Amino acid sequence: MLPSEHLLVAPVLLPLATAALMLMLGEGNRRLKSALNVGSTTLGLLLAVALLLRVHAEGSAAFGIYLPGNWPVPFGIVLVADRLSALMAVLAGAVGLAALLYALARWQHAGVYFHVLLQLQLMGLYGAFLTADLFNLFVFFEVLLAASYGLLLHGGGIARVRAGLHYISINLVASLLFLIGVAVLYGVTGTLNMADIAAKIALIPERDLGLLHAGAAILAVAFLAKAALWPLNFWLTPAYGAASAPAAAVFAILTKVGVYALLRLWTLCFPADAVGASAGFGGDVLILGGLATLAFGAIGMLASQQLGRLAGYSVIASSGTLIAAIGFDAPALSSGALFYLASSTLAGCALFLLVELLERAREVEQGPQDLDDGNDALPAFFDAQPPPGANLDDDEEVLIGRAIPAALVFLGVAFTLCAMVIAGLPPLSGFVGKLGMLIALLELGTVAAWTLFALLIASGLFAAMALMRVGVRHFWTTQDRPAPRLRVAETLPIALLLGGAVFMVVQAEAVFGYARATADALHEPQRYVDAVMRARTVPSPTGGMP
Repeated sequence: MLPSEHLLVAPVLLPLATAALMLMLGEGNRRLKSALNVGSTTLGLLLAVALLLRVHAEGSAAFGIYLPGNWPVPFGIVLVADRLSALMAVLAGAVGLAALLYALARWQHAGVYFHVLLQLQLMGLYGAFLTADLFNLFVFFEVLLAASYGLLLHGGGIARVRAGLHYISINLVASLLFLIGVAVLYGVTGTLNMADIAAKIALIPERDLGLLHAGAAILAVAFLAKAALWPLNFWLTPAYGAASAPAAAVFAILTKVGVYALLRLWTLCFPADAVGASAGFGGDVLILGGLATLAFGAIGMLASQQLGRLAGYSVIASSGTLIAAIGFDAPALSSGALFYLASSTLAGCALFLLVELLERAREVEQGPQDLDDGNDALPAFFDAQPPPGANLDDDEEVLIGRAIPAALVFLGVAFTLCAMVIAGLPPLSGFVGKLGMLIALLELGTVAAWTLFALLIASGLFAAMALMRVGVRHFWTTQDRPAPRLRVAETLPIALLLGGAVFMVVQAEAVFGYARATADALHEPQRYVDAVMRARTVPSPTGGMP
């Protein structure tokens, strides 16, 4: 048990309480809502970081168990924190805070309930990562999906409505499959607690294994649709490309929810040492589907002419990489995949925020709607006059001493860093994660491993070519366009996200060690099962039933 047991439930209750309070404030008080949202989201991120540090400090017994209703396992709601769920909670908090800070500049004014929807989105994310039973996983899935419907439509417009209809339709079908799969699993195992399901699989009669595997397959289809597996990902690129910049940034982690659910349940219920036909059930499908998704995403990036669509395909490629890595059931490969998961989430979020700024820089007309009021604009680097005898270009204009607008410099540096992380170029975090996976694949030496090895290299090459083409179009062919004006609120979250990617490189040994410990725990599911099943209720002060 963690030293402060209530820390586990705080990330879920905090955004719920904040959303309720902002609803009570009505449609006005936008400034107060902004302050509440920033404070709550920042506190939620700090709570997630504290949870991660405390779980990591527990070493091999890195499990925090919380029983909100004080019902004994497996009958009541159970929240569980281990290294994986704590990592995902930190990523959710970081992405949510970055999207919120960016929205404060402009997008919060495009709709009344943006702040409420963002808090409900965070509540669903935190709950999905911390819950330990399938029914509550479904509940939190629906909470985050309902909030994402509103965020996708935030700002209005025909393109968002059209993409939103497709997005809502596919997620409603996935939710239906989720319920069917849960019902089948409950009928076979008699429980919805993940640890209890894993413990009972070995006891299921052989005549019921077909039904068990059918329920697991239906549930997996729901998760894979949310994780953007090909060919179930036709909705992602139009939806993410049409969404507002802060909404698309939050969506960068939504596909990782499906990946997380697959990783959690597959390693728990169908490890390689499971009994009979359940050993590694569905692993080949995950590998083949992940490879196809990775190839589809890489080709889509290379073919994209719009930066928003390119960012969407990069999310698909990252999901394909992670799904394929899960299917191999190899701890060393999972270590690199977890490092890559964190890196790609931060970079994907930053890229979606950069999309709008880069497009604005191409189309800037110095209109009042795009300009800052001057109070928080980034200053120019220098305004000094060129020294006598300075070099001249072909148009007889000075080269030395020419002022470079800080906004343009920021966009160029941020885009370069983001492109390097997504393409997996050294020395940034994307390269470290991919290198860890490549080394593990070499050790596996199978045909499937060599195929993923080749696709990882090819996808990185395709991503680099596509992003280089975008960079040339935005920064080399300026056609004397005036420099864009950016708000600090728009640049700060991008800098923080990319700073996180740089931090992962600076502290690569510690971060990779955390990923390795997380992977080892995932591939020893009995530790999770024992920790959850040993949880005990708190005795009643009166001595009666809790």
